[in-house]
Amino acid sequence: MAASPAAAQGVTVALNADIRSTNPGVNRDDNTDAVVLHMVEGLVGYRQNGTVAPLLAESVQLSPDGKTYTFRLRPGVKFHNGAALTADDVVWSWNRYMDAKTDWRCRTEFDGRSGLKVEKIAAPDASTVTMTLDRPSALFLDSLARTDCGMTAILHKDSVKADGSWDKPVGTGPFKFGEWRRGEAVTLARFDDYQSLPGEKPDGLVGAKRAAIPEVKFLVVPDASTVKAALASGAVDVAQVLDSDVPELAKSKTVEVGLFPSATKHTFLFQTRDPLLGNVKLRQAIAASIDMPQLVAAVSNGNGKANNSAIALTSAYYKAAQREGYAYDPAKAQKLLKEAGYKGETIKIIANKRVHVPSFNAAVIAQAMMQAVGINAEIEVLEWATQLDRYNKGNYQMMSFSYSARLDPALSFEQFSGPKDTQPRKVWDDAEAQALLEKASTISDEAERQKLFDELHKRQMATTPLIIFANGQEAWAHTKRVQGAEPWEGKPRAWGARVVTN
Repeated sequence: MAASPAAAQGVTVALNADIRSTNPGVNRDDNTDAVVLHMVEGLVGYRQNGTVAPLLAESVQLSPDGKTYTFRLRPGVKFHNGAALTADDVVWSWNRYMDAKTDWRCRTEFDGRSGLKVEKIAAPDASTVTMTLDRPSALFLDSLARTDCGMTAILHKDSVKADGSWDKPVGTGPFKFGEWRRGEAVTLARFDDYQSLPGEKPDGLVGAKRAAIPEVKFLVVPDASTVKAALASGAVDVAQVLDSDVPELAKSKTVEVGLFPSATKHTFLFQTRDPLLGNVKLRQAIAASIDMPQLVAAVSNGNGKANNSAIALTSAYYKAAQREGYAYDPAKAQKLLKEAGYKGETIKIIANKRVHVPSFNAAVIAQAMMQAVGINAEIEVLEWATQLDRYNKGNYQMMSFSYSARLDPALSFEQFSGPKDTQPRKVWDDAEAQALLEKASTISDEAERQKLFDELHKRQMATTPLIIFANGQEAWAHTKRVQGAEPWEGKPRAWGARVVTN
């Protein structure tokens, strides 16, 4: 039977910049990850709520000592070249990642330099892989699943050339590599032999991933106004758009627009070694001077929700303790300023004007609120690269800064927690907090981890090394000819897309 006209049509997704490579976890950025993760998969992947589930593995078992993971592979999985997935492919892929010449972003997460070391990988039979760690870790599976690690994708040897250099991804994902016209577009074709997990719909990066469309084109469209026009004309089907464009797009007869949460963290960082901001009462005064709901409403066009926790609103670990945040109290702020001995010294807030983060807008609002209680706040606007350099060196008083998503709470806390002497970018240098975080990174029992995260949140509120004020919320639009292409954590998922006809 011939395919219907709708089924024969592909979908075009806009990217604001070209990808950097097709090599999972190597020479990558968020756009690269978004495209590559349509073609490759790992043993495990993220669910919608940020927890980890088996993907190419059918099951994952942990030994009583917490050190050896046994992965049973799903039967019937094929690579894009038709070869069946075996344990040998997993071992080959892992050894390639751990080879320094591959330059895998996440090698340091597993070779001992970041604390955890995979001491051995083995394939007892064609359907079984074991990985043995040097110590128990609650973060091992989460690290394997990380999107910036390319999901530790299992690849076929045909992905590399005879000399071992990268060629193209021969993976197990719902789409296979088609063509990359640099600076223009990447085209992927549906993999008709894809073996999906059961289920009715995608669940994060796992769940049902059956592709309904024959082709997806990722089109490079750097300019936001061009993206908006391309959606209106139908030249682009799916795109992230500016928050400020949502009201106009919402009135369109041909385009639908929605807001989607992410685990990114929008924050104000404090340099706790600064002569002024080393005083906890001054940091607490700033927190009390800011009306968090009003700030978040202003920077999100009224659509955001305040969250002072390192744990995202969408996380399975976001509970009652995490809902306890800062209270807006100008009188308390002025009292704390007096107790801190503050005498009107300048506090400089560093910000940038990137369009998809609220850095500058949040800084402007915080400045006004701080000034209202008598804090002499100024803003210094920097190019993003310069701000990032200042952040990495710890060279600032206060900074309006956004962290990329880390879905496990321990990894989220780790982004800003640690010793400043050896890692100047760290914000929260607290030995007791580090001990709690170390424990939360080791034990796997969810209830025990929840208690540790609750205590970490309470301690963070008390010491205020930073103010987390909201998680990310991204605006995405799609033409009405396309349904089911909902993004997740800022990444489009074309395997959920389908073309509809009126």
